[in-house]
Amino acid sequence: MKIDGTHYRTIWQDDAGVVQVIDQRWLPHELRIVPLKTRADFVVAIRDMWVRGAPLIGAAAAWGVAVAMQEDPSDAGLTETWDVLHETRPTAINLRWALDEMERVLRPLAPAERAEAAAKRAAEICDEDVEINRNIGLHGLEIIKAIAAKKPGQTVNILTHCNAGWLATVDWGTATSPIYHAHEAGIPVHVFVDETRPRNQGAQLTAWELNHHGIPHSLVVDNAGGHFMQHGEVDMVIVGTDRTTARGDVCNKIGTYLKALAAKANGVPFYVALPSPTIDWRVDDGVKEIPIEERNQEEVTLVQGRGADGQIALVQISPDGTPARNPAFDVTPAELVTGLLTERGLCPADTAEMEKMFSDLKSAMLAG
Repeated sequence: MKIDGTHYRTIWQDDAGVVQVIDQRWLPHELRIVPLKTRADFVVAIRDMWVRGAPLIGAAAAWGVAVAMQEDPSDAGLTETWDVLHETRPTAINLRWALDEMERVLRPLAPAERAEAAAKRAAEICDEDVEINRNIGLHGLEIIKAIAAKKPGQTVNILTHCNAGWLATVDWGTATSPIYHAHEAGIPVHVFVDETRPRNQGAQLTAWELNHHGIPHSLVVDNAGGHFMQHGEVDMVIVGTDRTTARGDVCNKIGTYLKALAAKANGVPFYVALPSPTIDWRVDDGVKEIPIEERNQEEVTLVQGRGADGQIALVQISPDGTPARNPAFDVTPAELVTGLLTERGLCPADTAEMEKMFSDLKSAMLAG
């Protein structure tokens, strides 16, 4: 996707062979591109959310393995790298998927062959992610076209939560990919962007990328979504996912569940943009089985922004001594999901239908 007309990916290898990423901690006020040169760099970048979003976390982990194989390509080094990177963000299944895929490719090889093979596979994982998200967008475009056909000459209003845009992937995004495709096709769209506390990924990331790509949007507080649905101002909700269970339960940024409840109550279709590597076929009941990462309470008690002096700073918004709870994700049960928007097409959030569409991927994961 583009920043003021210039194409970017979120992660790439430069001409010197160094992996570069957009350090998203400083957006929307400053675009910083930083190199990641060691395994330790990748650990910090994933854990501290320089990069974030399930697909991008997976891509970064793959490159983290590739860099680690330059440092220590031994069997012990490969095992240790898997363990260390997996600990960084335990909820997003793409992280484990990417680590498992890298191990599958590298384990049979002699240590001397691993660095080159790892770099090749990491680059392929990035390219595959781009294609997956492009196809999610093409299938989602058909849904937006159908809505537009029912209200000719009017704008299609879409509500999204958190950032499931190109900044959360290698390119295109998941939930935003249909929006970008619709925009390019000339369909008038407008996006209600949830601010998405506590880290404000909607306000800081989704709004930033939509703004720089020229897509009409409005920033709204998290609690306003139900109001806009109640008054008929939302045609569809589309969100991303960090892990989806075998029966279609969706684990995503905290607050997604509340949007799904509001959508159900108001007859608004609720779609989940789902790259197939985000399906965890080993898990059935998302509420009971998915570990929910609880992050630092300071993400709740402090807010980052740019002051009148132009400096980026953290500001405390709560009283001294008040503790906070900070679950990063919640689980939306399958019965609240209108459909799973995948790279292979629209799929009901249903065990049998998901198995039918992705039987090959299910078999591969369970065999591994």
